[in-house]
Amino acid sequence: MESARMIAWSAQLRRVHQRLTDALAIARESIESSEPIDAREAVEQLADPLIYCWGLCSALDGHHEAEDGALFPRLRERHPELAPVLDNLTRDHRMIAHLLGELRRAMAAGDPPEDLRRHLDGIEAIMTTHVRYEEKRLGAVLDGLDLGPTAPETLFGPLA
Repeated sequence: MESARMIAWSAQLRRVHQRLTDALAIARESIESSEPIDAREAVEQLADPLIYCWGLCSALDGHHEAEDGALFPRLRERHPELAPVLDNLTRDHRMIAHLLGELRRAMAAGDPPEDLRRHLDGIEAIMTTHVRYEEKRLGAVLDGLDLGPTAPETLFGPLA
């Protein structure tokens, strides 16, 4: 039974990454379906897209905070050879957090949909390479990791 849980950690990570990718696609679709409008009307007209974008921001932040605060310290302790990989991933998390902050700023300012799309493009570019790198470098390690009765949300955030 325990080996089934150990193997599931990498699957859990892939599942969370897929859910984040899906959230990004939904946020993008909600913005792209909006007609160009003037900035004063943006908050009213983009109410639904804003909800999806805020949700994406919250989900990504929660995922990265869980990894940085719970998963990575455990990996660092058990696999010190992964320090450079974990440092790269943490650096990506900071970059994505900065991009999410810029998206939030643009949404709060009522920036037009084309500006919001550009922010999503940047987030998507970093997120795509980050996810591939993380799954490639940590997948096998996660498959053999015994974390006991740890809740998946603790390690992977609210979408786990």
